[in-house]
Amino acid sequence: MKHRAIKRRNVVIGIGATAGVAAVGGIALNANAATGNASKSSDGSLVFDPAAYTELTTTVTDTQGTEHAVTYHFWKAITYVSKPVDAAYQSLNVSVPVEIDGTAVDASNAPILLANSVGGYMPSSVADATGIGGASMGGGAGGGAPSGAPTTSASASPTASASASAPGANGNTNATGGAMNTNQLLALAAGYVVVEPGARGRGLKNSAGEYYGSAPAVIVDLKAAVRYVRSNKGRIPGNVERIVSAGTSAGGAVSTLLGASADSPIYDRHLKEIGAADASDAIFAVGAWCPITDLEHADAAYEWNWGTNALSTGKQVDQTVSKDLRSQFAEYQAKLRLRGLKGSGFGTLTARNYDEYLLKQYMEPSATTYLAALSDSDRETYLAKNTFLTWDGEKATFTWDGFLTHVGARKKTVPAFDAFDLSAGENNEFGSATTANRHFTAYGARNDTTGLSTKRVESDIPELLNLMNPMYHLVEKVNSKRSRHWWIRLGTNDTDTSHVISANLAARAENLGDEVNHLYYWDEGHGANTDPGDFITWIAKVTGYKKAKKK
Repeated sequence: MKHRAIKRRNVVIGIGATAGVAAVGGIALNANAATGNASKSSDGSLVFDPAAYTELTTTVTDTQGTEHAVTYHFWKAITYVSKPVDAAYQSLNVSVPVEIDGTAVDASNAPILLANSVGGYMPSSVADATGIGGASMGGGAGGGAPSGAPTTSASASPTASASASAPGANGNTNATGGAMNTNQLLALAAGYVVVEPGARGRGLKNSAGEYYGSAPAVIVDLKAAVRYVRSNKGRIPGNVERIVSAGTSAGGAVSTLLGASADSPIYDRHLKEIGAADASDAIFAVGAWCPITDLEHADAAYEWNWGTNALSTGKQVDQTVSKDLRSQFAEYQAKLRLRGLKGSGFGTLTARNYDEYLLKQYMEPSATTYLAALSDSDRETYLAKNTFLTWDGEKATFTWDGFLTHVGARKKTVPAFDAFDLSAGENNEFGSATTANRHFTAYGARNDTTGLSTKRVESDIPELLNLMNPMYHLVEKVNSKRSRHWWIRLGTNDTDTSHVISANLAARAENLGDEVNHLYYWDEGHGANTDPGDFITWIAKVTGYKKAKKK
């Protein structure tokens, strides 16, 4: 039976913003949409019910002030596995536009945006959503909230704004650094189908005191969500061969991992355990914002990038440790044998030339785009305040040292990800059922300060690292079923991670022959998404989708 419950929500977002120019802030939702009826596959059939939707209407206002009224069908909290560990997280929402600006549309063959809200490798749930973009972080009905997790989320609140974001984050991120709903709303207004999956995450604990959301739970769940969608071809509207994932921070990492690891057999056992649908988990394209990935090498990459920058207190981190890790980065980078992007003029990327590569390929073009978009007076003011930068009227140039000084304080201490005292979120991500936090690098374990009896990583860690690292599927075991289209974005002032992490990903994907669209946002921090309209346009281009058809 169809239920009609129409409410209006005014949403102010940017459409068609130019990369490198900050055009989008927070998203303000001024009224609640009516709650839709849940459509769960509790009988284990994993068959999508096309009739079990609620009809909602939302208004999307673009940066030119034009309002777009979108009526859509909303399916809520569908459990996507037959043997869920926790259905509060292992469920998804589906939104399908049926009318845009008064014109009926047919989204049966539209691209499908699979947008996760994962941040910090924390759990995410769609159980309490009242409409599109309502995924929440950390909690959910029926699930055990992780220790230290937020009880509410920026994206879950109908009055979400930049002020509710993670400290220092762009207005498009939620309280744990995951993406808010900008991409979803723009996709809906463009006529695309939007699927929002929940997923288990670190810190979840059952009644027996066992942790059940640590690695590889998040990627296994997202793969299962993809399998559910693909197994329901012809029932779920949209083209299941044109699924585009999107995520920010840790969500960007797992979005990337989805694309790199398509149908890899190393996940089969885990997918079988939760009753995932018997279908492919391949996706067509990847959207990743500030992806925090390649975790076993992330400490080394971070020190190469930010090792000489002081903390916000003005204190320098332990330079002996920093230098050790920089040496490790040099060894790792040499083994990768990556080449610079086409047209960059760079051959093999090494620790010695990576600073110049980042400057010429990303940083200076980003600054150039930013400065060119300013008015003459604003540009003059900016240049007066930032004397490290030279502007010849057409192009910005500067040194790597000047750039590091401009960015200023590093966010994380050393090591940034595998902390000697096991205090980092990633230590929690690699915990076991009975141990909350564990080391996942040999260097971290060898220098442990918590009093562990062994100074080695536990025996299951190498396998977990392969399950969680897209570079494993792009370098060590090149996956022929991977996504061939990559949208990657990072803010130049983002010190949550190293700039080489996304640059390595982009280089490897292009070296393999894939299409890569990789830009850095000038003066933006972690979670920035200043060109969401361009992302929506890119989806149409790479998927070959023209526009939503009129009925």
